[in-house]
Amino acid sequence: MTTPPPPTARPTLPDGVRFAFGTLTVLPVHVTRWDREAARTGMLCAPLAGAVVGLCAAALGVLLLLLGSGPLLAAVASAAVPAVLTRGLHLDGLADTADGLGSAKPAATALDIMKQSDIGPFGVITLLFSLLAQVAVLAQLYADGWAHGAVAALVSGVAARLALTLASRTGVPAARPEGLGAAVAGVVPVRAAVVAGTVTTALCAAAGLALGPYGAVHHAVAVLGALGAAQVLLAHCVRRFGGVTGDVFGALAETAATAALVVLALG
Repeated sequence: MTTPPPPTARPTLPDGVRFAFGTLTVLPVHVTRWDREAARTGMLCAPLAGAVVGLCAAALGVLLLLLGSGPLLAAVASAAVPAVLTRGLHLDGLADTADGLGSAKPAATALDIMKQSDIGPFGVITLLFSLLAQVAVLAQLYADGWAHGAVAALVSGVAARLALTLASRTGVPAARPEGLGAAVAGVVPVRAAVVAGTVTTALCAAAGLALGPYGAVHHAVAVLGALGAAQVLLAHCVRRFGGVTGDVFGALAETAATAALVVLALG
């Protein structure tokens, strides 16, 4: 059996990829390192995990269309894939964060509410409308053509995980001393986060280029809109809770995914 490298060793790119896939998906990946150095590389690789999730969502949607389904069923399938590949953790984080924010309680009490296993009314409502928005947009785009829906599913998956890269940047504190939030909070240097955001946005624009020059611009704007929505939520959560948690990261991912799709539905 291979012995994992000591924590003081510089993490390799495979270490980071394993960290990203092992923490952000349920794909059978063995995480070889769990320290802040590996977390830095892992969160920079988060958009790659999003690309795989998005490709799987697009593939299932297109497959159903080829088998004769309508755009609505294809949209439901594409929206379901990210939930399956994360065991619903991001959706659960969205619901818990909504309950915490909606409670109007002090930060410590709100964090306790978020740790409870049940979902309150704010969480249910937020989940309902987020999933409805995702399905509605994907159905609209699949109706325009399989490529429109497929590229949208891919780009929304990438944008969702890119939002996590930016949320892990230096200066964003953790709300708790334990958990995923504490493991990744502040690990990504700001310059590296900006470079990752720029490169990822350019790649999403390249994917949109398959739909024409306007498609490239539209998909780049969708990523920027997704990041803007996620940053608004991030700033509010930091003010409200004192930092980020694993639930907040889940909420950021779902917010970015939904925002990217909404932008793609417009214009």
